[in-house]
Amino acid sequence: MTINNHWIDNSQQLAELCEQLKSATELAIDTEFMRSDTFFAKLALIQLSDGEQCWLIDTPAIEELQPLTDLLNQPQLTLVFHSCGEDLEVLDQVLSVRPKKLFDSQVAAGIVNIGYSMGYARLVENMLQIELGKEDTRSDWLARPLSDRQKLYAADDVLYLFKIYKLLLQLLEQQERESWFIEEMQDLQRIAADRREALDYYLRVKGAWRLNPLSLAVLKRLCEWREQAARTLDKPRSHIVKDNVLLDLANNKPTQMSQLHQIEDWYSRSVKRFGDQVLQEIADVDQDNLPSELPQPLSRAVSDVMKKMRVSINEVAESQAIPKELMCNKKELESILRSAAEGKPEWPARLVNGWRGSMVIPALELVIDSSDAL
Repeated sequence: MTINNHWIDNSQQLAELCEQLKSATELAIDTEFMRSDTFFAKLALIQLSDGEQCWLIDTPAIEELQPLTDLLNQPQLTLVFHSCGEDLEVLDQVLSVRPKKLFDSQVAAGIVNIGYSMGYARLVENMLQIELGKEDTRSDWLARPLSDRQKLYAADDVLYLFKIYKLLLQLLEQQERESWFIEEMQDLQRIAADRREALDYYLRVKGAWRLNPLSLAVLKRLCEWREQAARTLDKPRSHIVKDNVLLDLANNKPTQMSQLHQIEDWYSRSVKRFGDQVLQEIADVDQDNLPSELPQPLSRAVSDVMKKMRVSINEVAESQAIPKELMCNKKELESILRSAAEGKPEWPARLVNGWRGSMVIPALELVIDSSDAL
């Protein structure tokens, strides 16, 4: 495939490009970024393609990026990604871009049963019979100048993506699964919004289910404090306080600095820097407004029922030519089992309202109704 690549590294060039593309209805996009010791990613490059040309936008070199934000937020524009989760986060953090229309080729490939969670290079090889080089996957994308090989690698990420997008659109239509795919894209946008808010992070801390309501309230408050500190200082959460240390703090609720220095895996320097704040957060917990205890892990008998549910779902997926991973996730199965154990199964909204429901719910009901463990 012959394509023209353009290097964009100043505000005037970017403004002219955005004016040129302002009426575009679809663009393939990818980002290159670095994030090792910061909370926020450092955006190093944005690649765009309309299927005929490719633009490599040197974002660190450009002072005025607002035209790019305006372009990528256009309501008529479909942005075509491959595995868009991190890209959406970075674009939102750096450019305040929240696309109105998404197309994720990784998800589409799953829906049409080419493969689940397939990497970009493998998908290109599968669909276009083109083998991409992998030498520059771990490049320092913030270093300048970029080598010709790095630029070619970056361009390849959108060069073939646009063509794959068109092929996947045809397959979705042929298999009459366009509405399924639209649901998945709406779900991706919801997940991106939840990640932005970072709500209820304490629920993700391993072992939190062991805590009583007061300790859980402490953990919740400390997680909220750490989130703000990490964003303010632009440091990873674990550089402020690790999850296991937060769990220790919540469980023991220390009141003195000397107790903090006894905590394993919390470095003395961090204790000195954040200790007073942590003690104050613990002291300020509202003891009259405590969260509910978290559910315990499923019993072995109920876990065996879950295994049977997975087998049933896998059979449905195979009969419908859908990757089994798309059908129902572990969190949803646990929720269904817990409600069934209390008397009546409650079905997640995306099963009740979505494309999966007519296939998944009957299969799971058969397992639940035949189980003696519930």
